[in-house]
Amino acid sequence: MGKFVITLRKNGEFQFNLKATNGQVILTSEGYNTKAACLNGVESVKKNAVNPDRFEVKVAKNGKPYFNLKASNGQVIGASQMYSSEATMKNGIASVAKNAPDAPVIEEL
Repeated sequence: MGKFVITLRKNGEFQFNLKATNGQVILTSEGYNTKAACLNGVESVKKNAVNPDRFEVKVAKNGKPYFNLKASNGQVIGASQMYSSEATMKNGIASVAKNAPDAPVIEEL
């Protein structure tokens, strides 16, 4: 089972990473000013990850594919890593959809 890991950035902001069962980071949040806001972001990921329409596929300037997960209001709530191919990126989307809904939250503050 995957897990959400909440950490504190050097600038004092909270962020979360969704990690797959193998420990690999599959989604990273923006920075949040409060832990409560960060936890709300986690809940938003849990809710939106089950909807395929919430995933926005993008291509970086270097040609590598990645994706964003968006909330119903269009705001990005998480971004993936860069992938080596479209196929591996699609696996990443499937992993987020599988792992996020029931993932526990771990705080490493």
